[in-house]
Amino acid sequence: MSNTISSLCKTGAEHLASLHDARAVFIDGRRVEDVTVDPAFRNAVASAAALYDFQSRPENLERMTFASGGGRRVNRCWQIPRNYEELVKRRQALVAWAEQSAGFVGRSPDHVASSLLGQVIGIEVFRRHGEARAKALLDYFDYASRNDLFVSYVIINPQADRSKAWGEQDSELVAQIVDEDVGGITVRGAKMLGTSAIMANELLVANLQPLKPAEENLAFSFAMPIATKGIKLLSRKSYEAAAVSLLDNPISARFDENDALVYFDDVKVPWDRVFVYRDTDMCRAQFHDTLGHTFQNYQAQIRLSVKIKFLAGMACRLAETIGMAGMPPVREELGWIAAQAAMVEAMVTGMEAAGHMQDGAFVPNKHFMYAAQVLTQELYPRIVDKIRGLAGGALIMLPSSIRDWNDPGLAEIIGKTQRSPAGTPRDRVRFMKLAWDAIGSEFGSRHTQYEMFYAGARFVSCGHSFRTYDWNAAGALVDLLLEGSEQ
Repeated sequence: MSNTISSLCKTGAEHLASLHDARAVFIDGRRVEDVTVDPAFRNAVASAAALYDFQSRPENLERMTFASGGGRRVNRCWQIPRNYEELVKRRQALVAWAEQSAGFVGRSPDHVASSLLGQVIGIEVFRRHGEARAKALLDYFDYASRNDLFVSYVIINPQADRSKAWGEQDSELVAQIVDEDVGGITVRGAKMLGTSAIMANELLVANLQPLKPAEENLAFSFAMPIATKGIKLLSRKSYEAAAVSLLDNPISARFDENDALVYFDDVKVPWDRVFVYRDTDMCRAQFHDTLGHTFQNYQAQIRLSVKIKFLAGMACRLAETIGMAGMPPVREELGWIAAQAAMVEAMVTGMEAAGHMQDGAFVPNKHFMYAAQVLTQELYPRIVDKIRGLAGGALIMLPSSIRDWNDPGLAEIIGKTQRSPAGTPRDRVRFMKLAWDAIGSEFGSRHTQYEMFYAGARFVSCGHSFRTYDWNAAGALVDLLLEGSEQ
């Protein structure tokens, strides 16, 4: 590896070293001593580090990185695109990273970096909130981008009594300001979903959900290192820890990015890390009046286009493996899946082709992005169902684990029963285990749920689409034909 890794930019070894800190991660009733070696997280952490190794290979430097000054290069996710060509180059780098996990790492380092990028493009929104807050964000973006940090975020409040407003929940549930002084603010309470936070360097804390007047204690945004005193990450069940082997769980064994509830136990945040302060409308504006929400979800659609392309390839391989790829009804299903995969990819490139200059940056078309969200959050489970229909019982009747192959008698039976016109019995089992891990396992079910709701409930994404559509232009066509129908 040392012969192929350049020191021009951040490497996997550097990222792993950065995680050897005092972060407080808890799982199964214990505190994790080192996330880089713990069985619950080590492979996912290694996969995150591998992204930095990938970008730092000499043959990938130009595609994946740009010069940030001081002789160093950083990932293109931090690059403000000044024209259409730079936006496309940036997307190509994001695609290359997504391909390393077939899109199964939803909160890779380029996700929150994209959100911060969009917020910085709209820095005038923060200046209206206060010059000190704008300076804090600009300084943080400079620091995070120069060091090519892995930043995760928590921007959703924990669900409790959904019939009550956030400010009416039980005390110490929702993260809120409980004290402040000349040094900064003190925060206590919880936020979610800390996806990938366990393997990240820093945590952006904000409010994506609407807040009301009188909820000013909840209205803030800041970024702090994961290892900050008082930040506690309570991990969900680790699918990686339950993975039997790479053959049995080839995706979940490597790409379980994890999700965590984050509790702030009187966390002290200095003023130079506070971006929004006691302003309920500014919490909305941070994402929606800037391009923060646009760029973070543009990244999500780029990643999802890779993931759906993977599902299309898996569907075709499934049909070939069980010998029905030539059947007209099966080709019809595969053709439908192929059309959907092409549609998602086309919508991503369409966002760019219909982009425009804004605040000195070339930015993707916002409505095309929201339209893609509405379509894809319903599309993903439909494709999963199509693949399940193609598979039938093929995904169920598989050897219990790789250990079955170690018994000569069992291996002989497996060889007789796991037949395929497209490969050896071992090839068939290996592929079917991959397919089950992707769509049928507990890990696969989490991904279906994730793709359906990471952008919010359907009424939320449809609301964004409604808000950003050019209804005047559509209505003008109605008026045009009405005028032509007059006698």
